[in-house]
Amino acid sequence: MITEHGIVTQADSGTAWIKTNRAGACEGCTAKSSCGTMHRGQELVVEVPNTLGIQAGDSVVIGIETKPVMLLTFLVYVVPIICLLLGALAGNALALFIDINRSFLAMVLGFSSFGAAFFVLHKKSAALNKKQGYKPVLVRKTKPIVPASCTAPSK
Repeated sequence: MITEHGIVTQADSGTAWIKTNRAGACEGCTAKSSCGTMHRGQELVVEVPNTLGIQAGDSVVIGIETKPVMLLTFLVYVVPIICLLLGALAGNALALFIDINRSFLAMVLGFSSFGAAFFVLHKKSAALNKKQGYKPVLVRKTKPIVPASCTAPSK
């Protein structure tokens, strides 16, 4: 499970809004500088079901299962490349039958299928966003994290 710490900004009996910075899960990723999820270090507010009875101001850990994240990673990074290759191969083979430059048709069909893959994935993302397995959940309530500079010196 991929987890992240956050602070509850709002909560009611059914839903909680958690403010978090995704630095923990994204820090080790090689694509963090080009990924659309990073938001340049800005904080993010995530809506989760309030299964722990938390209240505004509580420190919590939220998480998402690893399997859905791996599937989404495969869909976003691998499927478009497979479509690009299949389109290029189809264009190369089809060019023999319609008497057109093989490289040109391979390029056109390859890039077209590459773009079509992203279009289909964009449409599919709306359906995946509604599934519970692809949404973050509350893992546990934690003690508030207070930076050392904010604590009173001991006597």
